[in-house]
Amino acid sequence: MANNFLVIMSDEHNPKVMGHSAHPIIQTPNLNALAKRGTVFEHAYTTSPVCIPARAGFAAGKYINQIGFWDNADAYDGSIPSWHHIIRDNGLNVTSIGKLHFREYEEDHGFTEEQIPMHILKGKGDLLGLIRDDLPKRGGSKKMAALAGPGESQYTFYDKEICSKAQIWLHEKATKERDIDKPWVLFVSFVAPHFPLTAPPEHYYKYWGKKLRMPLMYAREERPKHPYLEDYRNSFCYDDYFENEDQVKRALCGYFGLVSYLDENIGKILTTLQDLGFADNTNVIYTSDHGDNLGARGLWGKSTMYEEIAGVPLIMAGPNVPKGIRIKTPVSHVDCFPTILEGVGINFETVKDGHPGISLFDLAKGYKPDRTVLSEYHGMGSTTGAYAIRNGKWKYVYYAKYPAQLFDLENDPDEINDLGQNADFTSILAECHIKLISVCDPDETDKRAKARQAENLAANGGREAVIARGDIGFTPAPGAAADFL
Repeated sequence: MANNFLVIMSDEHNPKVMGHSAHPIIQTPNLNALAKRGTVFEHAYTTSPVCIPARAGFAAGKYINQIGFWDNADAYDGSIPSWHHIIRDNGLNVTSIGKLHFREYEEDHGFTEEQIPMHILKGKGDLLGLIRDDLPKRGGSKKMAALAGPGESQYTFYDKEICSKAQIWLHEKATKERDIDKPWVLFVSFVAPHFPLTAPPEHYYKYWGKKLRMPLMYAREERPKHPYLEDYRNSFCYDDYFENEDQVKRALCGYFGLVSYLDENIGKILTTLQDLGFADNTNVIYTSDHGDNLGARGLWGKSTMYEEIAGVPLIMAGPNVPKGIRIKTPVSHVDCFPTILEGVGINFETVKDGHPGISLFDLAKGYKPDRTVLSEYHGMGSTTGAYAIRNGKWKYVYYAKYPAQLFDLENDPDEINDLGQNADFTSILAECHIKLISVCDPDETDKRAKARQAENLAANGGREAVIARGDIGFTPAPGAAADFL
């Protein structure tokens, strides 16, 4: 039976920072309640651990190497059919409210309506990320430390408006009698807990003054020395601006406060859904575009392949979803494409065209497919393509020009011990690489991404012109001014 679908997406939510993920301090009562009445996918992955490619992959239901939206200057433009296009073309209302991070406001991205969308700045986005060798130091990095603390930002005000408009939309939908028998889809996309790490005081002070632990492997002598991580750390030199542990903990409290603020807003929308009588015929997905390093290993932001960055929260609840279930089978954002279509009564098989996704409804009921789930990265702060897959308990990360990494997630869930250069695991590495090749040719893809980026860089005046433009740090909310550094 077809039902309505509410899809809620946040930005940069580390999947380990939720109460139901056993985080020792975070307060997320609304997400916990959603998890309790639905299914939690414990090992869910973004298609790419950075905003714009991740959102393109989510829209198109395909991996980045299939669609070619490589980086934060190459945003989704509606040219590849999305689940929103298909739902709208089937005569149903599919509305978005909030951040989309697509290319241009005038383009057709497939929605019936886009309310207060955030798209990339002037259709160009982060041009600095097009530079993939001799990486420039990012000027916006100092914002991570400078803006961390209690207060409000353009993003917290934006999220408040997103929440308000979502509530209004649901109320208006409940009072309209026409199309009463047709299911609808509402996509609500918040920016929290994306930096700036400025959190409303009532949430920030839930954490400030508590006995916070320093991030994993934060001490300089503990940090892994893999060259990919060194590239990123030296370009996005966020940690250079934290002078002491108090400043680090101030940033952590800002992030935790934003997660609780996000949870508050999600709670308001879910309460509205319940109060209006929609809960019994509406399936809900909560996820994030990617995670956040959150200081672990001396790294902040995204762009790495660790579980807390390439992994994402993914909860589904509703009339067609098993309650109180936790699924350990690896899943991907590409699985949301067939799930949303199926949820509103559209047969995925009638539109399937190279889509690798499998319905989360089936996975929630225990289906364990024999497939390989992929996350890949080709953007800012990297000189080489990065590719992560799961092979049972093994996490394999391949780099086009650097040594591979291998982690035993069953015995080493924090990915402390890299087995990639251990001769005892040569056969496991070979087995994992075969699985990677089955879904993506990493070296060919790396070349293709860099060729596209070289063209885009040249079209924008070349290396020196792009560096002179400066670093925006983060996309301004609608109506806010850009702040280049």
